[in-house]
Amino acid sequence: MNSDNTGPPNSGPWGTGPEDRSADIDAFLRQGRRQFGGMLPQGPPSLRGLLIAGAIAVTALGIWSSYYTVPSDSVAVIQRFGKFVAEVPPGLHFKLPMGIDTATIVPVKRQLKQEFGFTTPGGNDPYQSPTDGRRETEMVTGDLNAALVEWVVQYRISDPVKFLFEVREPAATLRYVSESVMREVVGDRTVDEVITIGRQEIESEALLKMQALATKYAMGISIDQVQLKNINPPEPVQASFNEVNQAQQEKERLINEARREYNKIIPLAEGEKDQRIREADGYRLKRINEAEGDAARFTALLTEYLKAPDVTRRRIYIETLQDVMPGIGSKIIVDGSTGSILPLLNLDRQREIKP
Repeated sequence: MNSDNTGPPNSGPWGTGPEDRSADIDAFLRQGRRQFGGMLPQGPPSLRGLLIAGAIAVTALGIWSSYYTVPSDSVAVIQRFGKFVAEVPPGLHFKLPMGIDTATIVPVKRQLKQEFGFTTPGGNDPYQSPTDGRRETEMVTGDLNAALVEWVVQYRISDPVKFLFEVREPAATLRYVSESVMREVVGDRTVDEVITIGRQEIESEALLKMQALATKYAMGISIDQVQLKNINPPEPVQASFNEVNQAQQEKERLINEARREYNKIIPLAEGEKDQRIREADGYRLKRINEAEGDAARFTALLTEYLKAPDVTRRRIYIETLQDVMPGIGSKIIVDGSTGSILPLLNLDRQREIKP
């Protein structure tokens, strides 16, 4: 060997040529036999080199396979010869090498989702499998109409052991469960409810039924949310369906306009009605009070008249003349006993010129 390491830059510890490399290998093997007491088998130099290289490779493979790292959002399920041993938290861990222990990483803190009828590029579900999205979306509603329903199921892995060992292909089972439940829920409603007003009820009912089935089948999955996406009629009738929707929207618009006019006119008319009623009540009370006052006045006059008829008659006569005479322009007084006209002063003129 070149112990001084003064060879060319690329020579290395094994020399430069084939002869030097073979001599260095022989020297290395002799040194190894001296150190390990002849434990290495005897044979040609090339075979001994292969055995040493194989031992080094096996040792490196054992070291490399004896440690693993679990991400912060996951746990590792350890199996020894296929049998479950333990559940390991995040961090750096060691296991028996050479395939004796196997570690399966399960993302328990990550929210996964399965998409039905469409696929988002770069989705975060490693268990998502390619499916026939067109077939999944085709459903029949309760009134025997067809609809294309797209939805998303968001879930978490709550029990890694059940997820891996209790159900074969749990993610695929979840797809079948979700599709079955959604077809059942949609089949109980009309197409108008599915497309317009019943979306929230469908999501809530489907979520409850999926959670119940996931618990019943011990899938190790916790379903967080069911969200409806696009809901459309089949393509051959989509244009007609859009026209129906436009007509319904136009109907709703006209109804809202009529209600707005109703709310604007009816309160005004009711206010005027109440005002007229109050005015009539006031007029009624006024006439009743006036009539009662006149009746009371006439009753009082009659009482006084009965006490002294002549006096009362004369007083009434004089009061009447006081009311009537000012309205007469020309006044002539005739004396009944003589039949002559009494010469009187022109009282009207005197009243006009009076300062």
